[in-house]
Amino acid sequence: MIGIKKGMTQIFDENGTMHGVTVVETGPCQVTQVKTAEKEGYKAIQLQFGKKKREFRVAKTEDYTVGQEIKVDIFKPGDVVKVTGRSIGKGYQGTVKRFHTHRGPMSHGSKSHRLIGSASSGTTPGRVWPGRKMPGHMGAVQVTQKSLTVVQVIPEKNLLLLRGAVPGKKGNYVLIRR
Repeated sequence: MIGIKKGMTQIFDENGTMHGVTVVETGPCQVTQVKTAEKEGYKAIQLQFGKKKREFRVAKTEDYTVGQEIKVDIFKPGDVVKVTGRSIGKGYQGTVKRFHTHRGPMSHGSKSHRLIGSASSGTTPGRVWPGRKMPGHMGAVQVTQKSLTVVQVIPEKNLLLLRGAVPGKKGNYVLIRR
């Protein structure tokens, strides 16, 4: 299903243990297209939630029709899901923050406190090897968080409470799969 991350909160279970949960508003998602193996070569359905459309592979397309609504009540407490979203962007960062490299000496004569150091050798190969950890853009990439447990389902408000953190900031679209 497709959902929107609403934020995080805390709930208590029957033993009085506190759990951090992420609140996701999901559904009702509408089936906008059914793809069959005969026509497209694979079986999938396209779901729409708000303005967001996304294709999901399914085993049997016969269970779905165009216009059908899929609601949050397909999940139940105890289900294990994986959630895909876009992580929070951090902008352009140096190597100390991006790759957790060590800083240089902080004494008075040093001029390389947070610099990357030597990038490569001088003569051979005469270039920088691919994969060198350099400063650059950090975050804002697709991340999948696996093994999140459904703690509570609130069907009248279309809310799903997942134990743990979901990638992204509040208001981001997320994809929820079993």
